[in-house]
Amino acid sequence: MKRLVRTLLAVIGILGLIVVAAVVYVTTFFDPNDLKPRLVEAVREQSGLELALEGPLNWSFYPRLGVSVEDARAWLPEQPQEDTPFAAIDSAEVSLAFAPLLTGDIAIDGLTLDGMRLDLVRDEQGLGNWETLLQRLQDEETEKALAPTSAGPAMKQDEPDVALDIANVEVSNSQVSYADRRSDLDVTVRDLALSSSNVNPENAFPVKSSFLVDSVVPQLSSKVDLKTKVRLGLDDGRYVLEGLNLESQTEMTQLPDRKQTLSLKAKQVLGEINSGDYRLEGAEIKANLAHPALGEKPLPLDLSFEGEANTEQQTAQIQDLLLTSEKGLKLTGTLSFTELLNSPNYTGQIKLAPMSLRPWLERFGSTLNTADDEALSQVALTSPIKGDMQKANLTNLTLVMDDNTFGGQLGIGLDGKAYIFDLEGERLNLDDYLPPIEEEDAKESTAFLEPLGIDSAYAQEETNELVPVDALQDLTLDGKLSLTELKVKNLTLSQPSLILKGSDGRLALERFDARLYDGTLNAGATLDVRETPIRWAFAPQLQNVQIVPLVEDYSGEPSPLRGRLNLDGDFTSRTNAPDTLMSNLNGNANFQVADGAVFDVNVSQELCTAVAMLEGEKTTRDWSKDTQFERLSGSIRVVNGVAHNDDLKIVIPGIELTGDGRLNLPTQRFDYDARARFVDTVDAACKVNPRLEQVPLPLHCEGTLEGEPKQWCGFDRQAFQQSLTGLARDEVKRKASEKIDEKIGKELEKRLGKDASEELGDALRGLFK
Repeated sequence: MKRLVRTLLAVIGILGLIVVAAVVYVTTFFDPNDLKPRLVEAVREQSGLELALEGPLNWSFYPRLGVSVEDARAWLPEQPQEDTPFAAIDSAEVSLAFAPLLTGDIAIDGLTLDGMRLDLVRDEQGLGNWETLLQRLQDEETEKALAPTSAGPAMKQDEPDVALDIANVEVSNSQVSYADRRSDLDVTVRDLALSSSNVNPENAFPVKSSFLVDSVVPQLSSKVDLKTKVRLGLDDGRYVLEGLNLESQTEMTQLPDRKQTLSLKAKQVLGEINSGDYRLEGAEIKANLAHPALGEKPLPLDLSFEGEANTEQQTAQIQDLLLTSEKGLKLTGTLSFTELLNSPNYTGQIKLAPMSLRPWLERFGSTLNTADDEALSQVALTSPIKGDMQKANLTNLTLVMDDNTFGGQLGIGLDGKAYIFDLEGERLNLDDYLPPIEEEDAKESTAFLEPLGIDSAYAQEETNELVPVDALQDLTLDGKLSLTELKVKNLTLSQPSLILKGSDGRLALERFDARLYDGTLNAGATLDVRETPIRWAFAPQLQNVQIVPLVEDYSGEPSPLRGRLNLDGDFTSRTNAPDTLMSNLNGNANFQVADGAVFDVNVSQELCTAVAMLEGEKTTRDWSKDTQFERLSGSIRVVNGVAHNDDLKIVIPGIELTGDGRLNLPTQRFDYDARARFVDTVDAACKVNPRLEQVPLPLHCEGTLEGEPKQWCGFDRQAFQQSLTGLARDEVKRKASEKIDEKIGKELEKRLGKDASEELGDALRGLFK
């Protein structure tokens, strides 16, 4: 037995000496650079790549057996060598484990790549420059698989067994460039470093990588760190990443002082290469987004989900989606994708848990000043969702906003430039969401256009603009909204509905209809931001609207008159500054009030009493406390913010009131003259001397709308005296004419005859008229 052992040890020793001697001989007397032409030809035959080995090939014997190459470059088939190489390395080294060589096996002990560079390009037709290479390699594999079975064993007997069991892998100072000429995407992965150990197909092995991502479009730079364990399924095509942990820090060129951070963790990422099935389990994304529009502090977001996809069918599903953040944000849902690799479309369901929008608006820089301090404190929604990479549509939306519920459809462009909606709701008190009416605001609430929604409270203080022109130029809008009841500016509108359209810088309120105090309100409006200055247009119409509730609800004061109001207007203004909107207003309107009355004053009583006193009489009838009129009508002409009226007419039994004047809308100062005249009608309030029917009883009004109404108007004595003086002068002329006519007529008739005297008398009477 001892002899046998000594014999075996001697044989092993001899074999070892032979192997060592052979290695020493090969590394000493054989130059590997002589193999360059054969290597270049072999690479060309196997892959079609044109290989250039500019640096030396070297053997290494100690401390490990291996081969290294420097400065190698490769071009794709038919690629000019003047172009950037498809692939290149500064240096590479492969070392083999010594012990397996004694049994004829090859085990890779280490693989090192330094300065590797890949240049990937996808052309205008979507074809990648690497696809030709992959197709060539697949064809080679197919040829081997179809080779005669008799040739296989013989060939394998002469080939050494290469075991994939790499002790160490190191990649450093590497770079991968990717350009997509269809989308102008240009991304470079640089400073790529990767390390791994115990790489084998049987057990999971650790992988650690770090790299920088530079993007030209969009302009950003990211630092990425990756840690995971990898299982290689070389036989069944099943690849698994366990305990994936990816972290990144991104800087955008336009935001140099704000870093975006993101981390992705997943329990497992599974890829079935042969079937195209992929699954992501226990995924969690944590991000901190920094942007001026999101406030001073970064916005934290947490997203967790389960996902799976199939690249062959181009489908994907996201389950158990949960998005949370500060200030009570909680969004849940599911999504399913189709056409994943070409033009992704998705459907699913989302649900937003009740939350307050007030702190979010404050984060985005909007100071919320509402009459109700609790407005927008409870907002929630649920809806199916469908869309693509350009838009998202909530197809059966239920939106809860405080005590209000809306249903319908809502579409949003993901670039924030398109909104499509068709919503229905019940009662909405818009006053709760508008700024509170303070005492000073209440005095200005009689401004002409405020009922149409023009209010300087909505002006953007930072830019001092009514609307953001740049944002509206590219806005697309198509919306419908209908409610059971709407309360705005304390006015109650029943069954209101509106249609909004907008594109290419022109927005239009095509129709706004509502029932308003037993009448109807119809309005249209346009905003054209293509012009400079921008152009506003309004066209309000009121039909048979009861004045009493309209005035009392809007102003909070008792109405001075009753009746049914009809109004038809058309106005324009050209400005984007809140302080010049009214001063640039131009347009016209016609108005009429039927079956009305002026409260707490009886014009007929006042005028009839005044006339009776002039004639030394008294009125004895019982008078109503109000002035009833058959019709009040007129027109308004607005020129540069000043409203002119010169045809006011109020018809009262036996009395006609007319007036003219103007109102400066920006300053709310007015100057108005009214005149009352007796007319001979069957239903006249009182009988007067026919000559007094020619005398207008003047009233002069002036002041500001914010002043005290009792001090606005007064009897115009000077104008009245002038009217009486004119009447007296006419009366004197009339009487003088009669006396002259009588005296001269008799004398002329006596001397000239009857016919001649009449002709001369007519000429003399003309001198007194």
